[in-house]
Amino acid sequence: MNLLDYLSRQGERLLGLAFEHALIVILSVSISTVIGVALGVLTYRTNGPRRMVLAVTGIFLTIPSFALFGLLIPLLGLGAPPAVVALVLYGLLPIVRNTITGLRSVDSAVVESAQGMGMGRYRRLFRIELPLAWPIIITGIRVAAVIIVGIAAIAAVVNGPGLGKDIFRALARVGTPTAVPQVVSAILGIVIIAILIDLAFLVLLRLTTSKGVRA
Repeated sequence: MNLLDYLSRQGERLLGLAFEHALIVILSVSISTVIGVALGVLTYRTNGPRRMVLAVTGIFLTIPSFALFGLLIPLLGLGAPPAVVALVLYGLLPIVRNTITGLRSVDSAVVESAQGMGMGRYRRLFRIELPLAWPIIITGIRVAAVIIVGIAAIAAVVNGPGLGKDIFRALARVGTPTAVPQVVSAILGIVIIAILIDLAFLVLLRLTTSKGVRA
């Protein structure tokens, strides 16, 4: 069986798996963004906490995905919960690092001018610093999203949703007529999802960044 025949027969089922894959990625990236940006905002001014947060979130990326998913099974069981938790942990470092980098790269003269105009710390943060740091922050979110799209396929080992199910099913029956088209179609689906999400972030960056900051 060739790839086109397989896609024509399994297209509807593959679309369902692709939707599941995209959904768990979007959910995980959203949670990672909230946690990562918050950690970056809380620690970018202080050396000790900043280094500690970067070190801890960096450790998550060094843990093999099979091991992390396995460690979460006794705590969360099988299915989406351990998949989402693991993916959130994997997505934290790029977001935290870019949030800190973006906020620390804001020109101190701009911050001092805002302070001289009577702006309080939180008003400066939300009106001046975060908007200026936003292009760098969203770049970190884009990187995290691409990482999560790939690792989400491995979530199938804990019965997580998505296209990873087809990859593991195909590997379990290597040598059968459908094994190769099954794994190739799943990989192509993951690649397409990654490209679409990356393009979506490029559009979002353009829509949410002022012309002055883009220039």
